[in-house]
Amino acid sequence: MNTSRFLQQITQKEQLAILLDPDKLQVDEIARLIRDIPTQTNFLLIGGSFVSKGKTDIIVKEVKKHTTLPLILFPGDHEQLSNHADAILFLSLLSGENAAFLIGHHLKAAPEIKKAKLSVIPTGYILIDGGNHSSVAQKSRTRPMNPSDIEKIVNTAITAEYLGKQLIYLEAGSGAKTPVKPGIIQEVAKNVELPIIVGGGLRSRIQIQEAYQAGADVVVIGTAFENKNLAL
Repeated sequence: MNTSRFLQQITQKEQLAILLDPDKLQVDEIARLIRDIPTQTNFLLIGGSFVSKGKTDIIVKEVKKHTTLPLILFPGDHEQLSNHADAILFLSLLSGENAAFLIGHHLKAAPEIKKAKLSVIPTGYILIDGGNHSSVAQKSRTRPMNPSDIEKIVNTAITAEYLGKQLIYLEAGSGAKTPVKPGIIQEVAKNVELPIIVGGGLRSRIQIQEAYQAGADVVVIGTAFENKNLAL
């Protein structure tokens, strides 16, 4: 699928994505897991911070057998690739200063992505402190941004837009105690013209609606779905 068409498809208003972490899944669990996915889900993200080489491709191929939902890679590093997915969020961790997650892993992944002919969506990835030590912070060895420093968060999002990113991903981290605050989403939405994805710590219909109302185009649910603690 053409990248621009795919981007348009996944960033229509009030989209819901479920995040599947290959590191936490077994192949024989996939069929049951897919049956449990909420009917209002628009697409699936597949990825995690710590996933062994080759596991992502195994999981993607199995998921494909059980759903027609678009599958988008959400890789934690250059080894989490699969040519059986529909697209990839080409993430640049702009909230940190680790060059490996700004450009290093991208250089290693680019030849494989080119061969796979995935739809590539350049994404400005901004990690915001969700009240716990997230796996993203651990893997990248970076610190999340302070949620009270809204000006810096907004400026980081503006920078992403100027760098040519096509999406902004505001992330509170897996299992966050506190999701990205609506006020942060609202200020980012006011200052950039890019679609906004919000993930981390969202567990309830109220929290999801607050994110949408603040300006999120896509909301991502991961840990709450894994733990069967999702109240929609």
